[in-house]
Amino acid sequence: MSFSSDMMLRYTFRGRRRGFSRIVARASMLGMVLGVASLITVLSVMNGFAGELRSRILSLVPHVKVVPTEGTLENWQDLSADLGALPEVLAVAPFMEETVLLQSWTRRQGSRMTGVDPALQRGVSDLHQRVVWGDLAELETQPFSVALGSALAAQLGVGVGDTVEVVLPTLSVTPFGILPRMRRLRVVAEFEVGSSLDAVQSYVGLDTAGRLFARSGVDGLQLDLGHPDRVAVVGSTLRDGLGANLAISDWRASQGSLFSAVRMEKIMVGLLLLAVVAVAAFNIVSTLTMSVTEKSRDIAVLRVMGFTSLGVMGLFVGHGLLIGAVGIALGAILGVLLSLSIADIAAFIERVFEVNLFDPSVYYIGRLPSELLWSDVWVTTGLALLLSILATLYPAWRASRISPAEVLNYG
Repeated sequence: MSFSSDMMLRYTFRGRRRGFSRIVARASMLGMVLGVASLITVLSVMNGFAGELRSRILSLVPHVKVVPTEGTLENWQDLSADLGALPEVLAVAPFMEETVLLQSWTRRQGSRMTGVDPALQRGVSDLHQRVVWGDLAELETQPFSVALGSALAAQLGVGVGDTVEVVLPTLSVTPFGILPRMRRLRVVAEFEVGSSLDAVQSYVGLDTAGRLFARSGVDGLQLDLGHPDRVAVVGSTLRDGLGANLAISDWRASQGSLFSAVRMEKIMVGLLLLAVVAVAAFNIVSTLTMSVTEKSRDIAVLRVMGFTSLGVMGLFVGHGLLIGAVGIALGAILGVLLSLSIADIAAFIERVFEVNLFDPSVYYIGRLPSELLWSDVWVTTGLALLLSILATLYPAWRASRISPAEVLNYG
């Protein structure tokens, strides 16, 4: 081991310090541990929330929609067969969509009503897996039946077997004047995704939708590409292969702003927590400044022995980096362990203190999700190490400027 390396280790771990200097050095290391650990843990929790939100919402939202630029698709079966033959497309299902008003005896609620074929819908969404009450297949066998999101059904105060009245945004002429079109629907199923879609989404059979919306054909086709992220590549290929009277839109058009907001929130929270790491890193300035003052005679002796100014500067940069590196390493290990076990820790706290940290009626989830990304760990530790390097430069420069003659003659 070189003499410089031995001196770095001696100053960092075995050097004698005054009481206050020892406290400041340990506080700097502890602050780095807590800052790095909290940043990794919070980023993992935010990744978990974003993943839960993405999986729940995209379980109902199709990857791609093919819609006509005008009117409806009349001979949609031929187009469906052509699109289904493409290797990029795993499944195709027709749909019709309209914004309606649903009302029970005492309550009203707006809804986005979608007409689907339950059998074909299995290929493009997980709707059939989200049914908690009733049978989704009855949408096709029973005319004028509806499946409601669980939150929407609760807001209307209805359940499976009850009836609701749908008010459509079209007018009809009656002996009593011009009135909005209305129709009673029987609730045959309730589904639950665990997101805001539960409060607005409803489904009817394709034939029922045609009668309610007074439209022939369908509004478009839903495509499943196997994975949501494939729309960036496959979307351009599909667009080039469609005619001028057809257009495509993907899930990013309807949900992209939400996920962009989640990413921006993660960045802002990360920057705020990085400030904690920065404070801990710049505590190293105080530690090294006091260390330089205490060891001024040692520095003078080293200079007399032949150490250059750059050598002394490198010695104290290494001294500070060791303090920061140990704190960063311990913080990374603690952050990874917390990220992997935070859900179990939250569940333990709920059991012991009999509290509900995450009310499913508010957060749509009943547990604390966490998803550890090693890229977050590397970025966090890299930034923390960079801040530690910057924090060592000024005290190390001051150490390199100490005059041996002044210290040994007057120190």
